[in-house]
Amino acid sequence: MAHNPNQHQVKAKKYLGQHFLNDESVAQKIADTLTLKDYKNVLEIGPGMGVLTKYLLKKKITTYVIEIDTESVEYLQANYLNLAPRIIEKDFLKYDLNHVFKQEPFAIIGNFPYNISTQIVFKTLEMRDQIPEFSGMFQKEVAQRICSKEGSKVYGILSVLTQAYYNAEYLFTVPPNVFNPPPKIDSGVLRLIRKKDYALPCDDALFFKVVKTAFQQRRKTLRNSLKTFNLSDNLKANVIFGKRPEQLNVQEFIELTGLIEKDV
Repeated sequence: MAHNPNQHQVKAKKYLGQHFLNDESVAQKIADTLTLKDYKNVLEIGPGMGVLTKYLLKKKITTYVIEIDTESVEYLQANYLNLAPRIIEKDFLKYDLNHVFKQEPFAIIGNFPYNISTQIVFKTLEMRDQIPEFSGMFQKEVAQRICSKEGSKVYGILSVLTQAYYNAEYLFTVPPNVFNPPPKIDSGVLRLIRKKDYALPCDDALFFKVVKTAFQQRRKTLRNSLKTFNLSDNLKANVIFGKRPEQLNVQEFIELTGLIEKDV
């Protein structure tokens, strides 16, 4: 069923957290954040009416899109015929991407729905072996949190877990007026490039648990916040346990996990 793109516009749905970007220069700028190194495929999450997609399709790369909104899928099928076979009508958070990419690496990009943006990052971290690069648009404060360093008020779980595996770079801020409907806040675009050596010298699951537990009581020292690990008095005497979680950099969290691993 062909739509005339000039007549048919997809309506942004609040329950999906949709804010459609309608500024071509911003769309191009986001597409250009991809370095195109170490992968031949890119997956765009939540393409909507394809404002970013069309710039990805101009690159020497194979673009796939994943979209949960049926109306957007119909619009893309009608207006981007060469993309049609690579439109995945699924929920990114629930779909097994190995159906599409097998073991091949792929990059992720998108103007992410605000209500699931942090979950998108967590799923990317789970699939880090396959995702050498990730760039996209978040609420500004979420983008800043992911990229923040120790000592910052917004430094937390997302900052440490992401930066353990990826180099995170805050690229630019996007004002509300380039969206329909305009969100009430600024957006921020970031890029994550996987570290050359991203394998941790400690157990990854334990690392996640230590970081999450520490920041759940961020005002307490680690000696108090990590009580549930039943650590030996000898280990708790280590000077690192007198610190609060936001005082530790990523490397120190990795070292802390290694100490806990040996102690348990």
